[in-house]
Amino acid sequence: MSGFDNLNTDFYQTTYSIDDQAQSYDYGGGTYSKQYGGYEYSQSPGYVPPEMMQQQQPYTGQIFQPSPTYTPSSPQSFYGSNFEDEPPLLEELGINFDHIWQKTLTVLHPLKIADGSIMNETDLAGPMVFCLAFGATLLLAGKIQFGYVYGISAIGCLGMFCLLNLMSMTGVSFGCVASVLGYCLLPMIILSSFAVVFSLQGMMGIFLAAGIIGWCSFSASKIFISALAMEGQQLLVAYPCALLYGVFALISVF
Repeated sequence: MSGFDNLNTDFYQTTYSIDDQAQSYDYGGGTYSKQYGGYEYSQSPGYVPPEMMQQQQPYTGQIFQPSPTYTPSSPQSFYGSNFEDEPPLLEELGINFDHIWQKTLTVLHPLKIADGSIMNETDLAGPMVFCLAFGATLLLAGKIQFGYVYGISAIGCLGMFCLLNLMSMTGVSFGCVASVLGYCLLPMIILSSFAVVFSLQGMMGIFLAAGIIGWCSFSASKIFISALAMEGQQLLVAYPCALLYGVFALISVF
């Protein structure tokens, strides 16, 4: 054991001293010395990079009132020069009451010349209202036929769309066909309104239904030939329209 103690004593004996940690270095004219033992550091500046010599700009603002360095852009720069130049919301949605009124008057007045520029628009607001009104009058007469009304309308619009694209040189969109046929459903609402008060299962009802069918088909064919420039083909267009509105008349009468 005594030999082991002597070995440990010899192991810890060394010439290392903390005082040797004080060193000095020379960096191009500046002397830098450090003292590890006592945590003393001294530095005499010799070379300082120029980017560290830049002075900070003094703050010239006030407390809670900083100087305006960023001016946010106004909302008008994103949406246009002026909000007054923006179109109305109904016009962006494709709902124009003036055009709806003109189309309604064109249907109610069969002899009135149709404006092709207005009739060639895809306006489904009026047709949806007229379909709902037609189904509502049938409901007042005790007939729940909303499914038949929308189903027959969809099939009829699809058939007329295919037929008119074959007959016309310019072609027509499905929305335009649905819009015209929907607006021309307005006289059929008059027939279904009579069915609420009177019974149409007689000679008077047959003549009234025939007159309404002719009214609807004549108005629809007039609008189609005006919008598609199909002069001399009104009777060819009126015949399939009469077949479609004849189905609605049968629903109203029976």
